[in-house]
Amino acid sequence: MTTIAAAIYLAIVLSAALGIYLKWRQGVAAIAHRERVPAEFSQRITLDEHRRAADYTVASMKLTSLEAAFDAILAIAWLGFWLAPLYGLLAQFIAPGLSLSVAVVAAVAVVDYLLHLPFALAEAFGLEARFGFNRATPGMFIRDRLKGGALWLMFVAPLLYGLFLLLREAPNSWWLWAFFASMALMAGIIVIYPSFIAPLFNTFTPLKDQSLKARMEALLAQCGFESDGLFVMDASTRSTHGNAYFSGLGKAKRIVFFDTLLQQHTPDEILSILAHELGHYKFGHVRQRLLQAGVLIFVLFAVLRWAFAPGGLPSRFGLPDDPGVALVIVLTASASILHLLSPLTNWLSRRAEFQADRFAKGIFGKEPMISALAKLSRDNLSTLTPDVLYALFYYSHPPVPLRIAALDRD
Repeated sequence: MTTIAAAIYLAIVLSAALGIYLKWRQGVAAIAHRERVPAEFSQRITLDEHRRAADYTVASMKLTSLEAAFDAILAIAWLGFWLAPLYGLLAQFIAPGLSLSVAVVAAVAVVDYLLHLPFALAEAFGLEARFGFNRATPGMFIRDRLKGGALWLMFVAPLLYGLFLLLREAPNSWWLWAFFASMALMAGIIVIYPSFIAPLFNTFTPLKDQSLKARMEALLAQCGFESDGLFVMDASTRSTHGNAYFSGLGKAKRIVFFDTLLQQHTPDEILSILAHELGHYKFGHVRQRLLQAGVLIFVLFAVLRWAFAPGGLPSRFGLPDDPGVALVIVLTASASILHLLSPLTNWLSRRAEFQADRFAKGIFGKEPMISALAKLSRDNLSTLTPDVLYALFYYSHPPVPLRIAALDRD
């Protein structure tokens, strides 16, 4: 075994072991505080609601720990045992070249998808159903996955052909062209997502509450935010979880509220949530996230440049020297490496959330935002006593107690 192969195997094992350990800590923290609501939430969250959140957290940690262990075993199985025979099997039917490289990546993706289906089913119809969140029917579940698969074929398969064609036609500069093309494609997808992709899965209708709509439009004008409209998403057809977001770029931006959120919050709370989202716009957080994604994509293509070279990464695992095989190895290894680096990316995201909270507070004061955060925690069964280390790795948003403390302090 080469040094690079050993390092990748070690990263996979360490990432899985760390993930399982952190999930265990999160479960322990939830159980330890299950019988007492934190003092700052005692007037907003009942003891029964707090207990249910703890039970949901523990159940979720058990399921995701099993999946983390499974992911590590699957990654090692692909790299150490399955990739070579899969390549040999496909090579019997497809001549070496672009199509074979694409077929290798597609076959791994399909097998991975099928092997992860039991976890998706256990989450939707086990965990989420047990705690009253899931409203999706089996038919809806199947249709959503078929639509996702069709989108993969529509977007990813042509991209793979384009990538491997660039590698063949421009062996020295392909990775730079691929980087710029990827950035352009990402921007394009962000633009078309609200109007063309999201409606494939959910129904979006214009906000009908005229009084609330007028107040929202006044807030948008105050912040100089141009959008394609205010929409309500039929989230309740699949889940009772509540949320809100804006997506798109330029004038194609849409502001979307889950119908479940509108049902549970007062107008002032909803406006405060909207102000929080507008805070992301005012502080340029979308551009920052695009820049961060661009840095990661650039690093990915720099790694692929080395991995695709003759005698590159596949040879370190004793695998066929094919770019499809190399891409599978890089993507398999990158998941574990990104997990180990997640505290950095989460820190950047959490910093942005604090800034957006302060922006909302500056417009409406702290009380509507605090009330909205408490309700979101209650309705989503989010634990109010997360483990510090777990939150460091898994919370892209600051824990709600820290957000409320910051709103009270700032």
